[in-house]
Amino acid sequence: MDLIAPILAGDRLALARLLTQVENDTPEGRAALDALFQRAGRAHLIGVTGATGTGKSSLVNQLVLHYRKQTGKRVAVVAVDPTSPFTGGALLGDRVRMRDLSGDPEVFIRSMATRGSLGGLAHATAAVVQVFDAAGYEVIFIETVGAGQAEVDIARLAHTTIVVEAPGMGDDIQAIKAGILEIADVLVVNKADRPGVESTEHALRGMLELAHPVRRVFRHHGKVEMVKAPSAPVEHNSWIPPIQCTVATEGKGIAELAAAIACHAEHLRQSGDWERRERARLESELETLIRETLVARFRTDIPEVHYRQTLERVFTRALSPWEAVQILTNGGLSK
Repeated sequence: MDLIAPILAGDRLALARLLTQVENDTPEGRAALDALFQRAGRAHLIGVTGATGTGKSSLVNQLVLHYRKQTGKRVAVVAVDPTSPFTGGALLGDRVRMRDLSGDPEVFIRSMATRGSLGGLAHATAAVVQVFDAAGYEVIFIETVGAGQAEVDIARLAHTTIVVEAPGMGDDIQAIKAGILEIADVLVVNKADRPGVESTEHALRGMLELAHPVRRVFRHHGKVEMVKAPSAPVEHNSWIPPIQCTVATEGKGIAELAAAIACHAEHLRQSGDWERRERARLESELETLIRETLVARFRTDIPEVHYRQTLERVFTRALSPWEAVQILTNGGLSK
């Protein structure tokens, strides 16, 4: 099955079929990834993460519309939905929220189920992103499931990570407790028409000042600009995440958010961080594949009966998990 040529020619049906092959980790999907790898590496990968209910899907919908109208770039969206631990199913409902994009042939939305993967991303997300990249999509949005503390995996995949907050989603230090503020390249306070937006924005600025000491300079029109304090050590190629307020359902603040994303992309290119992030992303992907391959090889080499017997001894606490690993990696059961 040769899907490469049709994909490069813009065949959406062939692309959809290949994405299914890649998600299912078939030999055809792996062969296609090998063939497409050298054509990838040009797209701007934008991760969108944050707690459930902050409006990530609506925000992505508006950002894609903006990119299409203002730049004409081809845009792909990878929307990751959680898999039910009880039924094994997933709603994959983001396309319902992105109906405004359905008629545009230069926009491709792919919903994926996590299939039990942690970290807010599906197991095959990086591979799917590579296919979109090689197929000529210039901007790729990756929307995570909203898993909170486990969601930092998006920072390993994306060039620009957007962390979305919203008023009324919890106490003012929820972002610190979730542990995802540190991965933000751009912070967004969505649903900014709700009460409490000022306190949410103030809390986020306070957190940023702890990580990046700044002083405030007031311009003549009263707008606040965050500037590095002279007493603070100046980091080489430092980037202070801007805070953008949006109302995604009304399209408010979207142009300013897109400008902040473009500014971050330019910063990455000029500072050399773009290449460093690419190297880190590929290294992380390689290590993940090595782990998966070694585990699969291990399960193939170890007889199932030996594995089950050792596992039973762990259940009865005759062996600790560490002792079991030593026994299994040495090829069999201890006497």
